[in-house]
Amino acid sequence: MGQAKGEFNVTGWNEEPVVERERGNLTRASVTQELSGGIEGTTKIEWLLAYREDKTADFVGIQEIVGKLDGRDGSFVISSAGTFDGERAAGRWTIVAGSGAGDLAGISGDGEFDAPHGGQATYRLSYDLG
Repeated sequence: MGQAKGEFNVTGWNEEPVVERERGNLTRASVTQELSGGIEGTTKIEWLLAYREDKTADFVGIQEIVGKLDGRDGSFVISSAGTFDGERAAGRWTIVAGSGAGDLAGISGDGEFDAPHGGQATYRLSYDLG
């Protein structure tokens, strides 16, 4: 299994309410990021967030990563789930089976990310290129 570690920066965030509730809204966020380190590329993400009254949230998402991994060009899709505790968002990644394209066809694996509010966001991905 290969390991990729690195950082990412949010380059775009558009969040809109889906359901407004007394005890916390449900929202959808369309997000773009740039990744560096073990993965050099960009990603587009669709997040669904369930906020609580205290502004913390649980979220799920689907994202496509396009770029270079382990010297190979291509793309793959990740499903993710995590929490936002008011200071940081953290969660798990799972590569969607069969989603690899280009030189990354057949990729599988999982990982995690940590994105402190106002700090540097990081990721780790364990992967197999088949």
